[in-house]
Amino acid sequence: MKTAVWLYLFLFIAFFDLHAQYPILTPFAISLGAAPSFIGLMMGMYSITHLPGNLIAGFGVDRYGSRLFIVFSLMAAGIVLLFQSHVTNPWQLLALRSISGFVLAFLSPACLSLLARITSDRTEQGKLMAGNGLVHTLASVVSPAAGAYLVAKIGFSTAFTLLGWVLIVTSVCALFFIKEVRQKVEQTEAEGNDGKKKTKLPLEPAVPIPWLVYLLPVAISCAQGILSFELPLLAKTQEAMMTTGLLFSVISIGALVTLSMLFLNRVSAYLRTLWGSLILAIIYFGIASDIPAPLTLMLLFVGMAKGVILPALSTLLIELSGGARYGRTFSVLSIAFSIGAFIGPMAAGQLRNYISPYYIAFIALMIAVALLPLRISRSLSSRTHFS
Repeated sequence: MKTAVWLYLFLFIAFFDLHAQYPILTPFAISLGAAPSFIGLMMGMYSITHLPGNLIAGFGVDRYGSRLFIVFSLMAAGIVLLFQSHVTNPWQLLALRSISGFVLAFLSPACLSLLARITSDRTEQGKLMAGNGLVHTLASVVSPAAGAYLVAKIGFSTAFTLLGWVLIVTSVCALFFIKEVRQKVEQTEAEGNDGKKKTKLPLEPAVPIPWLVYLLPVAISCAQGILSFELPLLAKTQEAMMTTGLLFSVISIGALVTLSMLFLNRVSAYLRTLWGSLILAIIYFGIASDIPAPLTLMLLFVGMAKGVILPALSTLLIELSGGARYGRTFSVLSIAFSIGAFIGPMAAGQLRNYISPYYIAFIALMIAVALLPLRISRSLSSRTHFS
C-alpha cells in the first residue's frame, strides 16, 4: 500500500497543477486574439491528440508497467508548459496544447492500471478507485481558484513557468518513489489422476466488456468539455476570472461530498453508474432550461453526480475485465473520455449561437444511459451469487 500512498501524493500535485490551468487557458487564448470557435478547436485538439497516446499506453502499460509512463507524461507536460509561457499567437498555443494532449494521455491509464494491480480483491480495488477520485477531487477543489489567483498576481507567462517546473520536479520524484507492481495472477492447485499437484489458471471472465458501455464516458466527458468551454467565457475581467475559478472549485466540492459517502460503495457499481448518469443528465437539462436556481447550486449538483459516477465506472470496468489486461481496459476508457472531450467543446463552439450547449450535454448523456446494457447488471449479479 506504500505504492498507493506515493501515487496518491504525486497525483494530487499533478492534478492540482493541471486543473489550475482550467480557468486561465481561455482568457489567455483570448488575450492572444483567439475567437470562441478557435478556442473550441484548441480544446478539441487537446482531447483528440489523446487518442494515439491512449493506444500506445494500452499495450505499453500491460507490457512494460506503469512507472516509466507516469514519469514521462509528467516530465513532458512540464516542458510543454515552459514553452507555453512564451507563445505569442493562438496557433502556437494550439500546437503546444496538441502536444500536451498527447503526452498526458499516458497518465490516466498508467495510474489506474497501477492502482488496480496493487490488489486482486474487488472490494479493495473499489476503495483504491474511490481514493483516486478523492485525490483528484481534493486537488481540483482549490486549484482552479489558485490558478486564477496566480495569473492575477504574476501574469500568464510566469504562472505557466511555475506550473511547468512543478510538474518536472514531480516527475523526478515519481521516478524514485513509485515502485512498479506486476500483475498478480491467482492460481489454484488441484490433484490430477496421477496424484500430483497441478496448477490451474483462473477461468476467463464470463462477461466481455460491451462496447456500448464506453458510450457513457464519451457522453460524460462531452458534457464536461462543454462545461469547461462555457464557464471561462463568463470571465471578461481578472475579477471575473477569479469567480470562474471558484465555480470550477464548486464542482469539485460537490464531488468531494459524494466521494466522502463511503456507504455508497455498498451499492453495485452498475447501479451507481446508471443512476448517477441519469441524475447528471437531468441537472444539465435544468441548466439549459434556466430553471430558477443559482448556477452555483447546479454546479454543486453536477460535482455530486460525478463523484458517484467516476469511481463506480472504474470499478465496473474492473469487474467486467475479470482481472486481466488492466492497461488496455483503462486505455479504452481514456480513449472514450478523449473522444467526448473533443466533441463537447467543438460542438459548443460551433452551435452555441443556435442552441444552448447544455442541451447537447443532456442529449448525449440520455442516449448513453438509454443504451447502457442491462444484461451487464444481471450477469454480474449471477456471477457474485454463484462465486
